[in-house]
Amino acid sequence: MGDIRPGPPQLRPGRALAHTTGASGSGSPHRSDSRPPQTPRGGRRTDLIGRPGTTPPVPGRPAFLTLLLGIPALLFALITWQVVEDGPLLRVDERVSAALRHPDRLGAGLSDLGNVQVAVPVLVVALAYVTWHHRRRGTDRWWLPATAAALLMALVPAVVVPLKIWTDRSGTPVVPPGTGYFPSGHTATAAVAYGSATLLLLPLLPTHRSRSTLVLLYGLLVLGVSYGLVRRGYHWPLDVVAGWCLSVLLLRLLVTVVTRYGRKPAEEENS
Repeated sequence: MGDIRPGPPQLRPGRALAHTTGASGSGSPHRSDSRPPQTPRGGRRTDLIGRPGTTPPVPGRPAFLTLLLGIPALLFALITWQVVEDGPLLRVDERVSAALRHPDRLGAGLSDLGNVQVAVPVLVVALAYVTWHHRRRGTDRWWLPATAAALLMALVPAVVVPLKIWTDRSGTPVVPPGTGYFPSGHTATAAVAYGSATLLLLPLLPTHRSRSTLVLLYGLLVLGVSYGLVRRGYHWPLDVVAGWCLSVLLLRLLVTVVTRYGRKPAEEENS
């Protein structure tokens, strides 16, 4: 009781004050110099697909990514196994196809959006704009997004064609006799071409509404192509679903390449 004094506490010799400023007067209680924090949230530059540069590890994120990729991979493996072994899932597939199949101009027009002659030129225009934008801004590795997307597009037939030969699945009753219909190359072409364009254009759009509109348009395009292929009878439904699964895995590869190798050298040194 006798030690109560008015006024602020005084620093005693040999005692450390818990929240004194840094040694150089930086004002930070946790640093001994005036350097700013290594990765302030507001100071990180975005990378080539709009992410805020290098971020610290986020708890649970690897598990989420594993789940995101694991589900399509497992589903693709299950469908492929059923196709190769002529499993009971194919009977369900045939019944669904019979219920949805109605060859007409609508189905043919929608399925044409998955043609290489349509999807690839759209991708080329998008990549030309993305490249011009990054180069005009002086972005390091401005060539990387377009190069990665172009290589990914070339990878689609390199993956799909051997799978068609191996599975050797026959087509629906309305197509000419033959095999090689699994997985759907039109679905994979549409999903990867339009998906790559969407991923690289998203960070260049100014508003959340415009980005949401682009994602919605992408989803409608892929669903439209998929429905057209089944309605016209060009593919069984499981062929299309397998194309979706394969496209998710390929597009994730694009995201990984651009985010990992598309950062500026300064950002890599601070990470």
